[in-house]
Parts: sequence; structure tokens; C-alpha cells
Amino acid sequence: MIKNALTIDVEDYFQVAALAEAVKPEDWNAMEYRVEHNTDRILELLDQKGIKGTFFTLGWVANKSPELVRRIHEAGHEIASHGYSHQLVYNQKPEVFVEETRKSKKLLEDIAGTAVTGYRAASYSITAQSRWALDVLCEEGFTWDSSIFPVHHDRYGMPGTPHEPYLLKAPNGGVLREFPLSTCPIGNYRLPIAGGGYFRLYPYWLSRWGLGRINRAGQPFIFYLHPWEVDPEQPRLKVSAISRFRHYNNLNRCLSRLEHLLDDFSFGTVDEVLSLVDIPSEPVAV
Repeated sequence: MIKNALTIDVEDYFQVAALAEAVKPEDWNAMEYRVEHNTDRILELLDQKGIKGTFFTLGWVANKSPELVRRIHEAGHEIASHGYSHQLVYNQKPEVFVEETRKSKKLLEDIAGTAVTGYRAASYSITAQSRWALDVLCEEGFTWDSSIFPVHHDRYGMPGTPHEPYLLKAPNGGVLREFPLSTCPIGNYRLPIAGGGYFRLYPYWLSRWGLGRINRAGQPFIFYLHPWEVDPEQPRLKVSAISRFRHYNNLNRCLSRLEHLLDDFSFGTVDEVLSLVDIPSEPVAV
């Protein structure tokens, strides 16, 4: 079986972009904190299945829960950076992004005692208007990234970029290995199939078929999930109808679906899977 990349974006329910209309970052410390328990549930499941994955950990969470970062690392999983404050990159000033990226990387490395070489932007917000962030990642010592979703979306996306792992050329000439979020071809359309809300909103058979189609074409896929997505008891915040739909739909089904997915496919860390892929040597400018 082809080995695929299993990734967990370690953030709490109140930090997601879909709920930003209801809670501001300055209010985060007053919110019910649930990410530790939910991440531990996922760690327990992965231990039962004998699977290792990559945990993109938010610096804000790492600062609040350093022991959680240590538990993830000691269980044999890969620690990667999810930035510090989970703000959309294209809404940040470059100097703020630099400061937060550097701060989060150092924090994770100090806690886990290991190098952090991978990065994923909040809400996949490295887009055409924030390409400059790729230069920052190169300058700060990251060697691979998984922030680019090659689709059209109201909040993210770089349509027209490669759909399989590739060597990315940043605007200033630096190079990163890029593992784009997975999509499945249906005619001329690329169906987002990488996990998260898509995994909850689609019926499981569609996710299994779409991800399987990528493997049957000889390529690995990358799958992502958030700890809050296995937590149907989380507080309900007052947000717009579309945000409610995106965030709360099928939370009660997500953990059992994840169990099925772990049985149906082979998984490993991003770094491991990238090491197994024959990536073309010619860098692609995005």
C-alpha cells in the first residue's frame, strides 16, 4: 500500500477562522480550553493503530500546554509549526509574520528538543497575495511546507499550482518541498478531498473513493484533521449559518470515520512520505 501523510492541526475550537466573528484572540484565555483532551484522544487512537503522524502545533497552544507537545513528540510523532496566533497570513504585516513564525518555531524546538522543519499556515492562507511568506519560511530554516491548497475557495487556495508533492521556488529564489493539500480529479474539476470540513461534510464513501483514487494513480495523499473535530460536546458559539454549517456539521461522526480511514489506508509522517516520493528536481515557481 502507498503510505500517505496523516496530519493533525493542533488548535482549539475557538481559534478557527470560521468562528472569528464570535471570539477575538484577546478573549481566548477566557474560553473553555479543550484542545489537550481532544488531542490526547487522537494520540490514544493512533497508538492503538500503531500509526505515526505529523502534528502542526499552534505556538499559542504550545505555550499554554508544553507537556502536550512533549507527549506528542515522545509518542514518536513529528512536530511541525502551525504558526503562533492562527491569523490569516494575507491579513498580517510581513514583520508580524516573521516575528510569529520565528517565535513559534523556537518554542516548539525548545519544548520538544528536536528540529522543526515543516510548516502549515493557518487556514492554508499562503495564497497569491501572500507569496512573500514562502521567502520567510526559507529564511527561517524550514525545509518543507503544506500550506497551499490548489483550489478555489473564499478563504484560501492557489488554483493552477501542482496537485502532487513538488519542489517549490519561493519569490526570492529559496526552495521548499511542498506537499499540497489533496484534491481528486473529476473530469476538469479538482474535488477538495484532504480532510477537515470536507471529511465531515462528505459521506465517508466519497472520501474513501477520492483518496483511494489518488493512491490508485500511484501518488500519496495528505490528510488533515483538527482535535476539535472529534469533540461534539464543544460549546456552540453564535455565528452565521454558513459558519455553523462549516464548523459543527457531523462532529459526532468524525472520530468513527477517522477510525475507518486509519484502517483503510496506510499512513506516516509528512517527512517520511516526502522521503518516499520521487519529486521532480526542477523547482516550480508559484
